[in-house]
Amino acid sequence: MSVTLPTAAADPHPAEWWRGAVIYQVYPRSFADTNGDGVGDLPGVTARLDHIASLGVDGVWLSPFFTSPMKDFGYDVADYCDVDPVFGTLADFDALIARAHALGLKIIIDLVFAHTSDQHAWFAESRRSRTGDKADWYVWADAKPDGSPPSNWQSVFAGPAWTWDARRGQYYMHNFLPEQPQLNLHRAEVQDALLDAARFWLQRGVDGFRLDAINFAMHDPALTDNPPLPPGGKRTRPFDFQDKLHNQSQPGIVHFLMRLRALTDSHGRAFTVAEVVGDRADAEMKAFTAGHDRLNSAYGFLYLYAPALRAALVRQGVAAWDGCAGQGWPSWTCSNHDAPRAVSRWAEGRDPRAFAEMAMLLLMTLRGNAFIYQGEELALPQGEVPFERLVDPEAIANWPQTLGRDGARTPMPWRADEPFAGFSTTEPWLPLDPRHRPLALDRQEQDPASMLHATRRLVALRKTRPALARGEMRLLDSAGEVLCFERSLNGERLLCVFNLGHDAAPWTRPSGFSVVEQVNIGSASPGQLPPMAGLVLAPEDARG
Repeated sequence: MSVTLPTAAADPHPAEWWRGAVIYQVYPRSFADTNGDGVGDLPGVTARLDHIASLGVDGVWLSPFFTSPMKDFGYDVADYCDVDPVFGTLADFDALIARAHALGLKIIIDLVFAHTSDQHAWFAESRRSRTGDKADWYVWADAKPDGSPPSNWQSVFAGPAWTWDARRGQYYMHNFLPEQPQLNLHRAEVQDALLDAARFWLQRGVDGFRLDAINFAMHDPALTDNPPLPPGGKRTRPFDFQDKLHNQSQPGIVHFLMRLRALTDSHGRAFTVAEVVGDRADAEMKAFTAGHDRLNSAYGFLYLYAPALRAALVRQGVAAWDGCAGQGWPSWTCSNHDAPRAVSRWAEGRDPRAFAEMAMLLLMTLRGNAFIYQGEELALPQGEVPFERLVDPEAIANWPQTLGRDGARTPMPWRADEPFAGFSTTEPWLPLDPRHRPLALDRQEQDPASMLHATRRLVALRKTRPALARGEMRLLDSAGEVLCFERSLNGERLLCVFNLGHDAAPWTRPSGFSVVEQVNIGSASPGQLPPMAGLVLAPEDARG
């Protein structure tokens, strides 16, 4: 194999802390419980920030902790500017911010701006009258002459995206649960109120926002029916049968995001990242992040929903985000609170520990920001949750076709020999998977060969190699499941090679290169790259 790396480009963005950052996601309900109610809380996060800092990451993304009736476990917000009592108080949040900043960690919080809870004061006022001050803060519409819903739109969680409200004598829209009514972001007053909520948290010291399902934030005011999708593909919900042209993905979303970016730039250039899911995710992510006046970054579900990790999948992501002029900056994540854990989806009968280490090295070498979900540093498999313990409304509604999100949200195991693995002193809100106990943090701390120590090493590699964090990326020719690419920046050039397949593949280390990092190489035969192997190489005249 002959490899020629081009002259590395200069870093055009040396002062942006978030560009190339590694961010650790905390799902607070399942992280650490300090008051013995079986639910994780903000003091639990604060108590475990030292662990997060020890990984070498740059920041923490907190899933919602706002006041909520918890129909969708915090993604149904009843008050954007307060902490739900199950998680603690505003004083607890302030203490978390102070401790995180003392450790050098940034704090990013979730903003759920497409909808609220039906218990939000805004919705209570909106449903009271068709003529009140907030009458049109949500999406209301009259029934068709036969009493049926105003359009054929379907909700993500099954069933129509419309619910009848007898008080107003109208339907209201909800892309998710009926308890999550859709905000009408076409109204400037609604946008203003949401920006005020963002300003509230910026003034409390947060360093950025993750925007939940932001491509659902606006609808077609004409309520045009969605067309059907062509036959084919897996369909477990009515939502899967439609091309979602009109209940989401509206062009006006970009203008709202520009307003949000102006606000975050006025508060020390706080970081913004969009979650975008759907058939048009690539185009929407690029629209939301193009230029210098929109969001800083976006991520989709390329890896989150992929049933297998293949070289073609990685090439697809690299090709979509090639760094051309005017293009935004991507973020990547393999697991989160909404998707089954990557090691369970991707190991395919192979050693899960070895696979987890290769996947972590791959994540650390991709161009973009890297998000690590709690438990990935321990190589946790997807938790097994029996039907009678399910709480996820989507899983319950569509069982067993949609297994839902509970298995990715089971409690973090901290101490193997304690009740509930040290997460709580009482039965947790979701059961602890017995397979997680031997993977607990305390066990892995004592094992230098553990995934925990590997994660620290691989994050440190990215932090000490600017080409991995912020450099250009170029795919190189390779065959089958062997993936080769180069990263370059400011004179640093690195060659990254992976075998994502199940079998050894032909490959010979090019002359003039030395190993910077390697995983799962073992006693490889000459001319062979073992399965699940990963290598980072540098030209021998540029070792450092």
